[in-house]
Amino acid sequence: MSTPTLDKHSSALDAAEVTDAHLITITLRIRRFNPEVAADAEWVDYQLAVDPKERVLDALHKVKWEIDGSLTFRRSCAHGICGSDAMRINGKNRLACKTLIKDINPDKPITVEAIKGLTVLKDLVVDMDPFFQAYRDVMPFLITKGNEPTRERLQSAEDRERFDDTTKCILCAACTSSCPVFWNDGQYFGPAAIVNAHRFIFDSRDEAGEQRLEILNDKDGVWRCRTTFNCTDACPRGIEVTKAIQEVKRALITRRF
Repeated sequence: MSTPTLDKHSSALDAAEVTDAHLITITLRIRRFNPEVAADAEWVDYQLAVDPKERVLDALHKVKWEIDGSLTFRRSCAHGICGSDAMRINGKNRLACKTLIKDINPDKPITVEAIKGLTVLKDLVVDMDPFFQAYRDVMPFLITKGNEPTRERLQSAEDRERFDDTTKCILCAACTSSCPVFWNDGQYFGPAAIVNAHRFIFDSRDEAGEQRLEILNDKDGVWRCRTTFNCTDACPRGIEVTKAIQEVKRALITRRF
């Protein structure tokens, strides 16, 4: 009697089918721009098989590593901390590393483009210099007077809680680049700069609150805000951006902070 043999090739195929059973095919529609090739941007579709529980960042990696190595985008930590992969996904500002494929209707083409209001350098990469200049202009660091203290500057839990929300900012620019005022006038400080000014204005250890308020009292400062709540909706860290801006406005009027 002959001994049955195992068809290794068939077993491998069966295993592959089981492994791939959870994958779905999506269309990633990316707005591509390369100034060295063409003056205008164009939409390019990529079809790929992905796990719906994967993130948009994973899909972008798959395109770059397996389909088109010329695709350009920023990313670093891939865990929602560095903020470098902010982009417009299906028309909304999001972090690609925090956006799951299954949560953005994969049955239709998923559109991915650069955030608005900042000059696009290539594909999904924008010039962040104006954004970071506004951040630097509000002096985002602790300022005190007098001699260096001989012991730690203590702060009560209540005082710390006063500005706790605005310490969460990761400088991803999602809020600023979702602001209609910023789209129309890049000179506006923008929500992120105001949020980071708030973080120090309301810090009981800081002594430069008046200086920051005067900086934001400029024609391109906090009064340009039109309270559309776009910034709050766009923030991947859940910061109440509009509330922080209103608190800075109130401090400017009352000089109480």
